[in-house]
Formats: sequence, structure tokens, C-alpha cells
Amino acid sequence: MIEFRAAAVVAPTPDGETTVLHPTTLTLTERRISIIGANGSGKSTLARLINGLVEPSSGAVRLTPEGGGAALDTRANGAAVRRAVGFVFTDPAAQLIMPTVLEDVALSLRRRIRAKAERNDAARAVLERFGLAALAERSVHTLSGGQKQLLAIATVLATEPEIVVADEPTTLLDLRNAIRIGDLLLGIPQQLVVVTHDLELAARADRTLVIANGRVAFDGPPADAIAHYRSWAAAEPAP
Repeated sequence: MIEFRAAAVVAPTPDGETTVLHPTTLTLTERRISIIGANGSGKSTLARLINGLVEPSSGAVRLTPEGGGAALDTRANGAAVRRAVGFVFTDPAAQLIMPTVLEDVALSLRRRIRAKAERNDAARAVLERFGLAALAERSVHTLSGGQKQLLAIATVLATEPEIVVADEPTTLLDLRNAIRIGDLLLGIPQQLVVVTHDLELAARADRTLVIANGRVAFDGPPADAIAHYRSWAAAEPAP
């Protein structure tokens, strides 16, 4: 369970401070949650609060493990939160840092598996699971966009997080790969929070949040949320 308790984010600017996200109170229990909104609306900030990439300026964000136990505060328990929440970036280059495909997955397993040989065996098993075994020795820089994003997701899921947050994971992909990645994410057993401009992907969630001007403008069934967003977008004056 993910709880936002009056969580707000304020950022410094040359002219003072600006509120990126106004105080937000939410309880997210659904398995599939999508977040939609215009560029700069605050939706990525909301998503990054979940795993502590962004800390609230006021209020709190807390995670309660599915099997019970004490809630984790993203500010006070940052390391534990980052172990519990896997984060998939828009651009996989932000998280693929090792020379080869195998080494990148192995790196993600370093905390769980200390022995190098055992870790490499586990990494190969992950690659097999995601259909990437034939690419194990390839440089990550030679992969296609779809392969890179698939590898990025594989490295996240290899750590067995309880929650996966994906920030516009299909934005840089062609239609075929976008569908493939969307299907993969929606099929994982973990709770999924996905930020997306792909309204077809958003519609497949159990619950959808519409973010506008740093606030939750709508929260409800995906079809109703998308209709609200389309209505807002049609009425909003062009910049």
C-alpha cells in the first residue's frame, strides 16, 4: 500500500520557490495504477516520491509491505524504500551503466548474491526469462531501443521489488515495442504505478490519476479519468 499524507514538493527557482506538487493525500492499493497529465503537470514528481528519488518538502509518503510489518517512510527509511520499489526510467540509458547486458543484470543482483559465479548464473536466468539470453555478452550500446527498455525492466525485476514505478516507459519506443513493454509491465505480479502519455496503456489500469498544475485533478476509473483529461486538454488554451 502506498500512502501520500499531505505530501508536497517545493523547488527553488531564480525568482524564489515554486510549488511542483501541492499537498496531496492518497491511498493507493490497486494493483495497476496509471498517472496521466500534461508535460510539467507534476505527474513524474508524484511518481518519484514513491521510491524516494524525490523527497516531500512537507507531509509524508509511506509504504506498507504487502505481507504486513511496519510502514516505511520514504524520507526516514530511504534505503529500505529503494529496495522495495523498483523504478523504470523513460530513457533506459539512465539505468544501464555496465559494459555488457550480463554485467548490467549482475550488478542489480550484487546485494542479494555475493558470490560472482552464482550472481552471473542468476543473471543469465533473468535474461532467459525475458528472452535476452542470446544478448548476454553484447554491449548495451548496440541494443535497439526496445531491447534496452526490456533490459532495464529486467534489471529492476531481478531485484524482486514489491512495487514497480515506471515513468513514461514507452515514450521513446515505436508502436510494436511500446505494446510489448506495456504488456510486460501490466503482467508483472507486483503493484505497478505507471506514468504515461499513452492513453491506451493508461486505460488498462485499475485506477487512473489525472495530474494538472501540481494537483490531482481527477482520481477514478480509467475511462472516466481519460475522458476528464481529454476534456481538460481541449479546453486548455494553447501556450
